[in-house]
Parts: sequence; structure tokens; C-alpha cells
Amino acid sequence: MHIIETDSLTRRFGELTAVDSLDLGVGVGEVFGLLGPNGAGKTTVVKMLTTLLPPTSGRATVAGFDVQKHAAQVRAQIGYVPQLVSVDGTLTAYENLLIFAKIYGVPRSERQPRIAAALQFVGLEEASHRQVRTYSGGMMRRLEIALAILHRPRVLFLDEPTVGLDPLARQVVWQHLRLLREQYRMTIFLTTHFMDEADSLCDRVAIMNLGRIAALGTPEDLKASIGRPDATLDDVFAHYTGHDLDSGGNYREISRNRRTAARLG
Repeated sequence: MHIIETDSLTRRFGELTAVDSLDLGVGVGEVFGLLGPNGAGKTTVVKMLTTLLPPTSGRATVAGFDVQKHAAQVRAQIGYVPQLVSVDGTLTAYENLLIFAKIYGVPRSERQPRIAAALQFVGLEEASHRQVRTYSGGMMRRLEIALAILHRPRVLFLDEPTVGLDPLARQVVWQHLRLLREQYRMTIFLTTHFMDEADSLCDRVAIMNLGRIAALGTPEDLKASIGRPDATLDDVFAHYTGHDLDSGGNYREISRNRRTAARLG
């Protein structure tokens, strides 16, 4: 059973086709990774699936709801962690969570226990009354995960969730994502530039290039597909996209990543 489905999903920006007739299905409880070079269309896909950007043509459903016809119902079923920092640094973690609970209509009687449970899940109970601007980058990401799961979504979208984090903080974020899948059978859809992240976390990955899916399968199947016994996902990425992972990106991507890294400390 697919909880995310797309049928010829397309997005154009003038003459540019950012996403070209995407057909995709993601199963309930699956951790699905979308990989690709800068400009491949990954973030555009996420924005369409989270109702932030309307498709030019085609259709998509999330948790059984059409992203265009039933946008409000889709938003009620999803959590979203964007690449750039989305928490208010002048507030405490508790205050951020309380505001989010009100926005998402969490019943008043359930707010306190849900906030307490979310803080406990991401290990921020002791820091809950500190201003978020005093947090490390890893703590901010964990708070964003707490915000995204507070209303108990069925699907969690993450756009480059560990960009700007040090290796230890990345491992902690990975641990919490695994727990979400194991404890709540939450479907997780993430984009990443880190091949080790995709290899460690994802049940399946799709590699996008020029707006289309160039390869799709489990990490092991994709590594086997290029006919090299010692192949890594880095090799798979280069094989199907023709891009090296250290290409550096364009000015916009570099600027965004540096801003995120600076804000995450």
C-alpha cells in the first residue's frame, strides 16, 4: 500500500521543467530517500508533496488526499522539516512547541502531555526552558523534529535534515529518525546529499537527474546494478547522474548551505 503516490507529476518554471512526469510510490512505514545533484528537482518534489508548490500537471496523493484538491487534509497528515532553520530562537523549546500545538489545533487537554512526550523523545527535557538561540545545531534539528511530529503525522518530510551538522550531531538525528520509524511506523521521505546517510537510513532511494528518476531501488540493489562488487552509493550516484559528489554546487546552493551551517553553529 502506498501512502505517497505521484502520477506524471510535473512542475515547470517558464521554459524550465524542474520535475518531468514523475511516477513514484512510497509505502507505509518506509524510509525513502531522494538523491540527486543540485538542480535535479528534489526540493521541488518535496514542495509539491507538502502543498507548498502547485504542480503544473499530473497529480500526487499523500495519505490518500490529493495535494491540490485537499491541501488542508494533506497538511494535517504530514510533518515537514525544511533545510533552513525554522524555529524561533528568541523563544524556548517549550514555547515553540506550544505555539505549534495551537496552530495545528491540538486539543488544549492534550497539549501538555504531547509537548512533554515530544521533548522526551528528542532528549530536550532539561533544555526545554532555555532560549533556542543558545542551542547547538544538533539540538535545533531535534527540536524541529519534535515540532514536526507533535500533531502525530503519518508522513514526515525532511529536506537535507543534517546539512551543517557535525558527524556526532548527524548520528543523533539518524537515531531519532530510526526510532520514529520503529516506534510509530511513520513514513519518512527525505532528501540528502550524503550517500552514507541514504545508505544507513533508507529502505529505498531514488536518484533524480534533470527532473526525472534515473534509478530506483534499495541501496544494495542499486550498488549491484552497476556491476561492481565493491560499489558504493557514491559510485551509483556518479554512474546514473554523471555528476561527482564534490562538484560544489552553484552559488545559490553554496550560499544556502553556508547560511544553514552558520545558523546551526
